[in-house]
Amino acid sequence: MFLSTEIRRRPAFREGWREMLPVALGIGAWGLMTGVAMLKSGLSVVEAVAMTLLVYAGSSQLAALPLLVAGAPIWVILATGFCVNLRFVVFSLHLRPYLIHLPRWRRMLHGYLTADMGYAMFTRRHPRPGTTPAERDAQEAYLTGGYCVAWLAWMGMSLLGIALASAIPTHWGLGFAGVLSLLAIVCSMATTRLRVLAALIASATAVAAYALPLKLNIVVAIGVAVLACFWLERQLELNPDEDAR
Repeated sequence: MFLSTEIRRRPAFREGWREMLPVALGIGAWGLMTGVAMLKSGLSVVEAVAMTLLVYAGSSQLAALPLLVAGAPIWVILATGFCVNLRFVVFSLHLRPYLIHLPRWRRMLHGYLTADMGYAMFTRRHPRPGTTPAERDAQEAYLTGGYCVAWLAWMGMSLLGIALASAIPTHWGLGFAGVLSLLAIVCSMATTRLRVLAALIASATAVAAYALPLKLNIVVAIGVAVLACFWLERQLELNPDEDAR
């Protein structure tokens, strides 16, 4: 079993759990808003629950909802979800040296469960992969403890939002509450100059391209920010003294 007693008994698991708890409230608020938004957008309860359990990516879910409502072509919806989640390709490449020793099914499960905050806190706590079996086991336990809290907070509050959607008036402004939750999470992750610059580039591009139909300004903003940061990282590799990471 993946969450075996052995993993849960490791001190690193409890450490990851404790360090993720302070941000669980923001993750839960975002999940609640997303659950309500799915029902308000016209999805059935079964569709909303399936989307929550299978996708487990709030930003992609929120980006896809207005496209679904607008009747956008399926390729636009898929392309939007792909672009919004491009950051997870970077996450997985970075985590590969930490988890490459594990069986494939276990690495895939880590890939599904590891979200933004879990990745950010893990890489801050463990900047380099372990070199011994004990270190690798401790790192996996820490990663598991952190994303367990995030997954439980997200799923619990998202399912609660689905259950309560019909009883919650739209004018309560849950969408604005969700924006505030996202903003808090983004600000907590903006720990380097390069990350701050990426957020500024994406924001400016999204505003400049606001007139595009089907919310494609979001896709364009993500693409521009990703390309710009890839180029900047390349320049930093060539000039390590100017490393902003």
